[in-house]
Amino acid sequence: MILMKDIIREGNPTLRKIAEPVTFPLSDEDRQLAADMMAFLENSQDPELAEKYHLRAGVGLAAPQVDVSKQMSAVLVPGPDEPIFKDVIINPKIISHSVQNAALAEGEGCLSVDREVPGFVPRPDRITLRYQDLDGESHKIRLKNYPAIVCQHEIDHLNGILFFDHINKQDPFAAPDDMIIIE
Repeated sequence: MILMKDIIREGNPTLRKIAEPVTFPLSDEDRQLAADMMAFLENSQDPELAEKYHLRAGVGLAAPQVDVSKQMSAVLVPGPDEPIFKDVIINPKIISHSVQNAALAEGEGCLSVDREVPGFVPRPDRITLRYQDLDGESHKIRLKNYPAIVCQHEIDHLNGILFFDHINKQDPFAAPDDMIIIE
């Protein structure tokens, strides 16, 4: 079981490396990592388990965040009844994106960043994502708004980028007129 102590924090060089592509078929070790990362997200979104194990709630967890430099991220975006998006995305690539940007009104957070970093994190509002699942099957999906932002945040982790790298240093809450602010 992945706990907060297993998640590396900013300053660790693994977070700034470009992760290696994952090869198929997956090794038992990679399958276990994928299962453990998804279990962390499920547990972190369950108020009782999160409190019991002292977990910060998360909607995404990339392998580099647990000090494994591989192109694999678990994503679990909750919905009212069913998850909006739930999968382990392996070797993900954004193959197209909207010109229009969006940002979360409250900014972004990260399990690897223990401090508040205020500011808008502008990202394309809509993306087309290609990735492989645990069986190596290729998927191509379109995401918009919050799920698109979550996946872009996770893909950044695979490229050595942290969310605050996108924040305007001079004016953290600068927003072009056409940027969508997601509440």
